Amino acid sequence: MANSLSRKRVLVGFGILALLGLTLFVYRPAWHGGFIWDDDRYVTNNPLLSGPDGLRRIWFSLEAPSQYFPLSYTVLRIGHGLWDLNPTGYHLLNIFLHGANALLLWWILFRLKLPGAWLAAMIFAVHPVQVESVAWISELKNVLMGIFFLLTLAAWIEHVDRAPRARGFYVLAIGFYLLALFAKSTACTLPAALLLILWLKKKPIRVRELLEMIPFVLLAIAVGMLAVWWEKYHQGTRMLPAVAPFERLIIVTRAVWFYLSKIFWPSDLTFIYPQWKVDPAHFFSYFWLFLCALAGLIIYLGRRRFGRGPEVAALFFVTTLGPLLGFIMLYTFRYTFVADHYQYLACIGPIALISAGAALQARRSDLSRLVVTTFAAAAVIGLAVLTWRQSEMYRDVETLWSRTIARNPGCWMAYNNLGAIEFQKGAVSEAIDNYKKALRLNPDYPEAHYNFGAALLKQGKIDEAIRECELALTLQPDEPDAHLVLGNAFMAKDAIDQAMEEYGKALAVRPDDSMAHYNLGVALQRKGDAERAAREFERARQLSSAEPR
Repeated sequence: MANSLSRKRVLVGFGILALLGLTLFVYRPAWHGGFIWDDDRYVTNNPLLSGPDGLRRIWFSLEAPSQYFPLSYTVLRIGHGLWDLNPTGYHLLNIFLHGANALLLWWILFRLKLPGAWLAAMIFAVHPVQVESVAWISELKNVLMGIFFLLTLAAWIEHVDRAPRARGFYVLAIGFYLLALFAKSTACTLPAALLLILWLKKKPIRVRELLEMIPFVLLAIAVGMLAVWWEKYHQGTRMLPAVAPFERLIIVTRAVWFYLSKIFWPSDLTFIYPQWKVDPAHFFSYFWLFLCALAGLIIYLGRRRFGRGPEVAALFFVTTLGPLLGFIMLYTFRYTFVADHYQYLACIGPIALISAGAALQARRSDLSRLVVTTFAAAAVIGLAVLTWRQSEMYRDVETLWSRTIARNPGCWMAYNNLGAIEFQKGAVSEAIDNYKKALRLNPDYPEAHYNFGAALLKQGKIDEAIRECELALTLQPDEPDAHLVLGNAFMAKDAIDQAMEEYGKALAVRPDDSMAHYNLGVALQRKGDAERAAREFERARQLSSAEPR
C-alpha cells in the first residue's frame, strides 16, 4: 500500500514537472519578446502603473485605458515596480500563470473523475490557440482571470462533494469568483459552469442549489452590465454600424464553428482574422445555423450511449464563449469577429471531451492503449511545435504586423500600424505605401488618413496633408491626433491662428497631451505671447515628466 502510494506521488510529481517544463519550453520564443499592440495602453504608457495614487485610481476611478479590470492592472502595477519596462518579466509572468491554469485544469478534471485529465491539461497547455493569450502581454487579464475562474470551479466542486459540511468552500468560491471578475469581465459566464458541474455529477438542482447560485448570478449581471456600458461609451461600440438580429445570428453560429475548427485543425492562426461579409439575404449564410442545430440534435440523441459528457462539453464551450460570439457588439468587431484569445477557457470543453474519449478507448485492450498513446504523444508534440512557431509571431510589433498581413492580406489595420512603425524609423516612403494600402482596403479609416497626413507633411506636401487630416476629422470629428497633425500642418503653412485652434481642439478632448501643449506653446511664442507660451511649455514639461518611461 505504501509502495503504491509512493509510486502515485512520483507519477504526479513527474506529471507536474512535465506539464510545467513543456509549457515553459514551447513558449521559449516569447521569453524575450517585446511590447506589441495595446501594450502601450496597458503597460508602457499607462500612468496608473507608475503614479503615486495609481492604485487608488485603478480601483476607484474610470480612468482605466481599457475596461474595468482592477485586479489585472494591480498585478501589472506590481510587475512595473519589480521589473519596470523590461518585457521579459511580463512574458514570464503570463507563461507561469498559463502553466498554473493547466495544473488547475488537471486537478478539476481529476476531481470530476473524468478520464484523460492529464492529457487534457497538457493539450490545453501547449495548444497554439493559447499563444495569443500567453505571448501577448496585454492578455495578462485573460490568463489571470483563468486562474480565479478555475479556482472557483475547484472550490465549488469541494463544496458540492462535501456539502453540507463544507460551507467554507462555498464562501471561498464566491471570493475567487469576485477576483476573476476583477481580472476580466468575461468571467461573468461562470455561473453556467457551476450548474453544469452539478448536472455532470448528477446532483439534484433543487431550491437550495438555486439559492446558492444567486450571489454568483448577481455578481455576473453587475459586472456584465458594467462591461456593456464601458464598451458602448468608453470603447466606442456606439460608433459601430447597427447589426440586425439575423446578422448577429449568422455571426454567432459561424463563430462557433470557426473556434471549433481552430481547436481540431489549428492552421493559419493569426492576430487579426479576415472579417466575414454578413449577408442575411444569402441562403448559404444560414449553413452554420443548420450545422449548430444538427450538432445539437446528434449530441442529444447520443446521450443514452455516451452520457452527459458531450452535452456538458458543448454547453461549456458555447456559454463560456457567449459574450464574445456576437450577441453583444465589441469594439474589436471593427476589425474582425473572432480572435484566438476569446476561446482561452472555452476550449477546455472540446479538449476535455476528446481526451476523455481517448483515455476510455485506451482501456479497451493493450493494442488500443498503444495506438492511443502513440497518437496522443504525436498530437502533443505536433501542437507544441506549432505553439513554438506561433510564439515567434509575437517577437516584436513589426514581426506581428508583417505576419498578420502575410496571413490576412486584407487587414487594413495591419497596413496602417506597419506604416506607423516605418514612419517612426524614418522610412517615410514605405510608410506612405502602407497607409495607401490601408485606405484602399478601407477608405473610411480615420487613423490611416491622419497618419498619411503626417507622412505627407514630413515630405513637405502641406496642402495634401491638410486634406487628409480634414478627411479624418469628417469621419471622426473628436479625434485629438487628427487635430494635432492638422495643427502641425497649419504651422508649416504659417497659419498660426488656425494651428492654435486645432491644438485647442485636441486639448479639449485630451487635456493631458504633452505634445499638444508644447506645440501650442510654440504657436503662442510665434504670435509673440511669451507669457502664455511659457505656461504651455511648463505644462508640457510637467506632463512629460509624469509619463511612464
